Amino acid sequence: MNEIKLSYSRKGNCERSIASSRDAMEIFREHFDGDEMDYRESFFALYLNQANKVLGIKKISESGISSTLVDVRIVLQAALLCNASGIIVAHNHPSGNLNPSSSDVKMTAQIKEASKVMDMTLLDHVILTSDSHYSFADDGMI
Repeated sequence: MNEIKLSYSRKGNCERSIASSRDAMEIFREHFDGDEMDYRESFFALYLNQANKVLGIKKISESGISSTLVDVRIVLQAALLCNASGIIVAHNHPSGNLNPSSSDVKMTAQIKEASKVMDMTLLDHVILTSDSHYSFADDGMI
């Protein structure tokens, strides 16, 4: 029988709090590769406790020029592992277009519904470009 081993460490985490999409965007920008922001899409998830303090961040996927594959199970796996109450996700649009695509809206709805089942809350989905950002929460879409 195979043994499953999972781990999570708080080493290096600062006690940063998220109060707005701008706070989340600043943390995401620290983790996105600035040299590839206009080149390829990446998708990250930020995990928060009940007080909206950052527990950690995880790169979920990195892919092509116009899309990246996101497995909702991977997003929630890390959330469960670090005992998250809230999740904020982000990805970039190399095109520079901040408008969410129909795929972005569908993926956000899937993560939101899956989070509910696990008694977690999807707080926001942020789309980044090299010089700006869009927030689903700020636009009333979450």
